[in-house]
Amino acid sequence: MNVTVLFTMMGGLGLFLYGMKLMGDSIENAAGAKLRSILETLTTNKFMGMIVGIFFTAAIQSSSACTVMVVSFVNSGLMDLYQAAGVIFGANIGTTVTSQLVSFNLSKYAPLFLLPSVLFVMFSKRSMVRKCASIVVGFGILFLGLSSMSSAMSGMADSPQLMHILGSLRSPLAAIVVGSVITGVIQSSSVTVSIMLLMCREGLLDINICLYIILGCNIGACVPALLTGLAGKKNALRAALIHLFFNIIGTVIMAVILVLAEDSVVQMLAAVSSGDKGRMIANAHTIFKVFQVVILLPASSLIVKLTYLVTPGEEQGVGYREQFTLMYIGEKVVFSPATAVIDATRELERMGTLASENINRAMNALITLDEDDIKEVYEVEKNINYLNHAIVNYLVKVGQMNLPVDDSRQIGALFHVVNDIERIGDHAENVADAAKQRIANGIDFSLEARNEMGRLLEMVNTIIRYAMEVFAGNPDMEFKLKQVEELEDRIDVEERNIQDRHVERLAKNECTPEAGMLFSDIISGLERVADHATNIAFAIRDSEGEDLSVRQVAVK
Repeated sequence: MNVTVLFTMMGGLGLFLYGMKLMGDSIENAAGAKLRSILETLTTNKFMGMIVGIFFTAAIQSSSACTVMVVSFVNSGLMDLYQAAGVIFGANIGTTVTSQLVSFNLSKYAPLFLLPSVLFVMFSKRSMVRKCASIVVGFGILFLGLSSMSSAMSGMADSPQLMHILGSLRSPLAAIVVGSVITGVIQSSSVTVSIMLLMCREGLLDINICLYIILGCNIGACVPALLTGLAGKKNALRAALIHLFFNIIGTVIMAVILVLAEDSVVQMLAAVSSGDKGRMIANAHTIFKVFQVVILLPASSLIVKLTYLVTPGEEQGVGYREQFTLMYIGEKVVFSPATAVIDATRELERMGTLASENINRAMNALITLDEDDIKEVYEVEKNINYLNHAIVNYLVKVGQMNLPVDDSRQIGALFHVVNDIERIGDHAENVADAAKQRIANGIDFSLEARNEMGRLLEMVNTIIRYAMEVFAGNPDMEFKLKQVEELEDRIDVEERNIQDRHVERLAKNECTPEAGMLFSDIISGLERVADHATNIAFAIRDSEGEDLSVRQVAVK
């Protein structure tokens, strides 16, 4: 075989792989957050999950990206295994769209898309325009690569050695293994099927053996999700195994059908494809996947249970109170740029819960003078500081990546949220310091002062709860935001009233100056905690449009 032909083939394959990656990444960057939101919210049952999986994978042109994202969702607890099964089944159908596009042989039109799209990428000042243009550039490069491979393959047909090697591939089992290995290395069944399509069209491979290679491609496509699942929790691995078991079982079923009725299947494919061998390969890929889903979707619950047999036992996870440990981010959990912001949000929720509990623990210690509570406040504060540094480092890392547009906007807001939660933790430590001061100096508070602190703390607890619900994406976000604004105003008024009554008690000599100073500091600190909570509530919404600095509450 001519070396030039080989180099042309390799260059075409490189262009095809890069074009597909560029197109998929650009789609994900332009609309990934919205697609992810659909994936997260519209998968309430396996049938809806299947439909979402089909359209999601067809949109981003990669079942691997879809299944990896699903594994990440399962790892973060945003999706259970039964929901994941439906999406994964649908992704297996959606991935056939690429081979269908390739079968229409659009290579001659690719140059028409490239020049204007490249000009938009180079000179447009709008990020969204550049990302959308990158999708078209990827599309054009993909078909240029196909054109190069097709030209090279036409030359390969003149090589008797190559034809002998390809002609010797007659065993269905060997063909399945070859398809699995090639796809496992390339990590894209769409690429392998597209190559098979071209080779069959050029007469390098027989249509019958291509059908078995396609079945092997389906198994090899499970490698990216398996690698992701191995890095995560048990449920993440189980989600990846759902993908693997679906394809293994489906391959076995289809292989048996082909062995028993191979000629009938080929005749049926020829009839629906007008005899075009390229269209026959693309249609076989789609029909096989649809048939597998129809057969196996009703048994998806059994496949989920099978994953529990393979990976028995419960997750040995950590509680949200665990010291100096990350639950949703870090080296020991699944990392995916598509879900990086979600994972950071979950870790921030955990940090916020710790800070909220600690402010209540500190206030309780201030009244009861429980030294164990005081000690625990300081220990939890160390954990909050650890999370603060770890989350900031994580956000710095992901902020340098090519994230979906909406996610990129949120990174800056998350930095503000980390800071606000950490400051709430600092106020808890200040209250613990006040409790120690009470013990050391024998300071006492009047019953009225204690009641006022209790009422204000109850209001602060409510605003923190509302703020964290908004931050976590509560469906009633606008209603909760309004409540946060109203409550923040009420807390400001209440703080001023309490301080005025406090001054009156001091004037009447109803409390000591030492107790008065301590009390005033505590009340002011609680009001500042409410300010930080308000900032948390508005952080994400303001990152989507308003100037964040305008909406941030001034914290004294």
